[in-house]
Amino acid sequence: MSGSVTVVDYDCGNLFSVVRAVEHCGGTVELATEPDQVARAERLVLPGVGAFGAAMKTLRDRGLADAVKEFVETGRPFLGICVGLQVMLDYSEEFGRHEGLGLIPGAVVPIPPVTAQGEPHPIPHIGWAKLKFAGPDNNGTIFGNLDEDCWAYFVHSFGAVPKDPAHVAVTCDYGGQTITAAAAKDNMIGCQFHPEKSGPDGLKMIDNFLSP
Repeated sequence: MSGSVTVVDYDCGNLFSVVRAVEHCGGTVELATEPDQVARAERLVLPGVGAFGAAMKTLRDRGLADAVKEFVETGRPFLGICVGLQVMLDYSEEFGRHEGLGLIPGAVVPIPPVTAQGEPHPIPHIGWAKLKFAGPDNNGTIFGNLDEDCWAYFVHSFGAVPKDPAHVAVTCDYGGQTITAAAAKDNMIGCQFHPEKSGPDGLKMIDNFLSP
């Protein structure tokens, strides 16, 4: 296992729960508030809770948006969590249109307010959902060695819709509607759920992210 993880600190939500989870799995954490810290990272985590537009504004204002994109171009491992996944896409429709990092083609759109049967259901989607993996072989990803009966914890009102279905790594069901639970492209993985709050399965994902 490699011990070094850099977590982007931009005052957006679930920072310290992510740090605790990484440390629980044996990793050491550096909090990055400056672009040069992102550039030096061995592995980079972009957490996030809150509104897409506010998150992107803070990342841009601090020079971190370009730093994250430059990091991804190096091929080193990158993990986005919750809003950290959403900003990986081209844009979001939350409170108007807001441009994202453009790392994965696609959009962030509202979760359907009704079930597949047309009945209203709660928004935001809060709670545990069973994960459905897009492919049978997840070895070499953060989802390696996970049982098929794998559950994760979600809190969100908007969801990522990658343009290319091949970039949808994991889905879940909410009221009969299929929601993107994780998206992946090249060296990047983004989780809509919170692995740091998803019990043993979530910790196994973080442990896998720490592995060479």
